[in-house]
Amino acid sequence: MGNLKRALLAVLVLLLALAVLAFSLENQQSVSLIFLGWAGPKLPLSLITITALLVGMIVGPALYWVFMRRSRVSKKRIG
Repeated sequence: MGNLKRALLAVLVLLLALAVLAFSLENQQSVSLIFLGWAGPKLPLSLITITALLVGMIVGPALYWVFMRRSRVSKKRIG
């Protein structure tokens, strides 16, 4: 059963990597993002999007960890 889960996870990761690769190859045009009057440098759309994906994959679990830790600390004080 453990080997099946590992194989399915490996297939899922491979499919995600292939999707990111296909997206990167299809979106090579340069764009400049403008936010609150600040214009960023012209970068490929795929680079901007993949960077946002990676930042989200890091920030999301980090915030979850912080809030769960805070919740555990408050439960220890109460109990």
